[in-house]
Amino acid sequence: MTILNRTKEVAKLRGISLTETAIKAGLAEKSIYSWDRSTPKADNLQKVADVLHVSTDYLLGRTDEMNLAQSNNELSGFDEEIMMAFDGKPIPDEDKEKLLEFARFLKSQRGR
Repeated sequence: MTILNRTKEVAKLRGISLTETAIKAGLAEKSIYSWDRSTPKADNLQKVADVLHVSTDYLLGRTDEMNLAQSNNELSGFDEEIMMAFDGKPIPDEDKEKLLEFARFLKSQRGR
């Protein structure tokens, strides 16, 4: 699977388009589409990986673990900007906020 295909797959899972992904990463709107013809710069790949909450190794096809840090339980908190989806469909913004409020509440109850 190519870098472009992996990126498309994860963006779809997160409920956002490649154009939205590029914009959130601070790249030109259609820049990710060129990844089938040329390898992206390391810093651009990292920006996209950060937006999609996966490792660059996953996008490069070096691992099938989407986020190595998370799979190794190295993340102690949560990222409030994470893209949320349920059953392959994006969660509405108002529901995302409710879920984040609940997550913040749980985190505060645990004293973290």
